[in-house]
Amino acid sequence: MTIVSNTPIAPLLLAMLAASASASAAAQPQEQNDAALSVTVSDTSAPEASEMMRGPDLEGIISGRSDDKIRVTAADGTSTIVAFNDATRIKAKGGFLGLGRSKLGTSSLMNGLPVTVKTLQSGNSLLASQIELKSNDLKTANMIRNGTAEGFAEQTAATGALRNRVADIGQYNVKGTTNVNFDTGKAILSAQAQNDLCTTASTAEGMKNALLLIVGYTDSTGNNEYNQQLSEKRAARVVNYLQQNCGWKPYRMLTPTGMSEAQPLTSNDTPEGRAQNRRVEVSILVSKGLDGL
Repeated sequence: MTIVSNTPIAPLLLAMLAASASASAAAQPQEQNDAALSVTVSDTSAPEASEMMRGPDLEGIISGRSDDKIRVTAADGTSTIVAFNDATRIKAKGGFLGLGRSKLGTSSLMNGLPVTVKTLQSGNSLLASQIELKSNDLKTANMIRNGTAEGFAEQTAATGALRNRVADIGQYNVKGTTNVNFDTGKAILSAQAQNDLCTTASTAEGMKNALLLIVGYTDSTGNNEYNQQLSEKRAARVVNYLQQNCGWKPYRMLTPTGMSEAQPLTSNDTPEGRAQNRRVEVSILVSKGLDGL
């Protein structure tokens, strides 16, 4: 595990300008999420269920949504647009808010929540017949929405990171950066990487209002398109592990970003250098306005 204090954060935050709406924005107004997803799904119309066959089951994180569509990003970094309508059953696994009630409202579909989706398919269009959330994740998101004291402070940090990332990028204090490394062409976390990620999450948990910024990189092996996809897969794999195995809350994490072979730590001319550049950087951020509160 490598922990570097005072790491320059400007390049990492600038990389986020091209990312989709952050998982951190669980409680921000819906119209902001609409804008973030409109370019991707504007040409996708919701088909009628009667015209469709059973489609694939999807599992991943809600990484964007509009009025009637969500983007589901899987652990391998692939994203799928799925429409939903009044017939879509939305439920929370484990029974939270579900006792005596079989369906939740569409307001439950917040950015950053892990979901399992059953779909119907017509051509290239998918319609969700059922969307299942995890009780604990939904409970956490509702705590933010209801404005509990601690949740409100964390929500402020998360939404502030989204709204202001195009403004003064010097507003964040970087508390540390952890690098986890990967084998050539792989997006599989080693035992050491898994341990390092949970250690980082534990460290960040002890810092009030802390957020995590995850950025994936590759070495110079492979072409640009392949490396971009691989860097995104590595970042997504880290996000999933932090949430599912280290207990890190989805709304305290910025959208993962892949940076291909940009910003190498060292030269790619040697095997040792390439090994260092095949990494995901996990940075702990705290807004200067909230640091110490």
